[in-house]
Amino acid sequence: MLSVHSIEGIDPVRRATAVAETTDGARLPAASLRGLCGGAVHLPGDPGYDMARSPWNLQIQHHPAAVAYPANPAEVADVLAGAQQAGLRVVPQGTGHGAAPLDGNLGDAVLLRTAGLRELAVNPERRSARVGAGVLWGDLADAAGQHGLVGLHPSSPDVGVVGYSISGGIGWYARKLGLQCHAIRAVEVVLADGSLVRATADNEPELFWALRGGGTPLGVVTALEFDLHPLDTVVAGLLAWDWTLAERVFPAWAEWAVEAPEAATTSLRLLDVPPEPFVPAELRGRRLLVVDGAVLDNDDGAAAVIAPLRALRPEVDTFTRVAAASLVRLHLEPEGPMPAYASSRLLRGLPGEAISAVLDAVGPGSGTRLSIAEFRQLGGALKRPNAGSALTFLDGEVLVLGLALGGDPAERDRLREDAGRLLDALEPWTNGRQYLPMLDDQIDTRKAFPPDVLSRLVALRATLDPDRLFVGQHPLPNPSS
Repeated sequence: MLSVHSIEGIDPVRRATAVAETTDGARLPAASLRGLCGGAVHLPGDPGYDMARSPWNLQIQHHPAAVAYPANPAEVADVLAGAQQAGLRVVPQGTGHGAAPLDGNLGDAVLLRTAGLRELAVNPERRSARVGAGVLWGDLADAAGQHGLVGLHPSSPDVGVVGYSISGGIGWYARKLGLQCHAIRAVEVVLADGSLVRATADNEPELFWALRGGGTPLGVVTALEFDLHPLDTVVAGLLAWDWTLAERVFPAWAEWAVEAPEAATTSLRLLDVPPEPFVPAELRGRRLLVVDGAVLDNDDGAAAVIAPLRALRPEVDTFTRVAAASLVRLHLEPEGPMPAYASSRLLRGLPGEAISAVLDAVGPGSGTRLSIAEFRQLGGALKRPNAGSALTFLDGEVLVLGLALGGDPAERDRLREDAGRLLDALEPWTNGRQYLPMLDDQIDTRKAFPPDVLSRLVALRATLDPDRLFVGQHPLPNPSS
């Protein structure tokens, strides 16, 4: 039985009657939600609706029945009650980075945006953070960095902390320190019945287990608490070559990545560098092969780890000791909403035949329009099981990501084709497993979780949300299937 904490400030009579009180827009399915969240509810036709419904990925065209911006757990509960009484589903969403699998599927749903849940506190003594569901990784990196601490952040500062954390989380320290979902120590979530639950390893352990990497909405997560790590500075940077040297550099990196110590976490990218001000002048507008990452060692030890890559004579070498908080921008990813398409696969490895297939598909002379072909080094702590999490480990040696960025939202088919060419070329070396956070196409979750894990998630979903109020990017199968 779940232990439920009362939510201060909820008037049960108001919750039951709010959905019936409306003076306009009676023909809209979600008209009864108008007035909730202090008026921060946008319906089709409202002046703020189009901006409110837009996710980070501008390729995606959500047209939900309503968009709600709750400012606290009590307002979250109000929105859930209102949606259920109106016969609507609910889609919790932060920044919208993972919105693509739901494209065109929200006409009967309320898009619950968590941007207003902005609580952020760093506890230096406990080396922990508490964040609301609206906090971005760039904000947390700055706050934690003031105390010489870091979280296991992603490669972009405008990704939401909560969505990234409960789905897995591969960062620049992953091979040494593991997945971000394994760092979670407490989750606060509003369930379908409006109750607020605090899940920890000792309190509601099954829900806690599921929210550490399960990636399915069992409620609306309003806050997380998780471990931080004592890192004030880190040896990190990038090495860059013209992409015409890929036949020499790519195999050397792949061989190095297998033998490198767990202290090193890197990625290799074939990169179409945009001519943008945030990119170093010598790199703008070029096609490059870039290796970037971090090494958790002293200066001499890190230099020894990187030496084989430096021996390949990169044109650019920025590896040095830097403030750990700066690594959230190490990847030089563009910030802010834009049209994009991303898909990924887990690979058993990168033998010479696989690298040749990659270069034929997206290398020099291929005519590719793909913005980024990325290969993330896995292994180390990422392969060691953590039984206390739904996502116990990542089964693979390399994660390949095809990312196409386009200025025109109408180009989605072209972007999908470009990424597909890369992934199709690598199909013989995939292992049949999927990492959900880096997939813009909805997939069968049986490819993401072992049968025993999936059955536990399905059973918990049936208990907590039997009417399937919440909509996930990658739906779980029905209990009977």
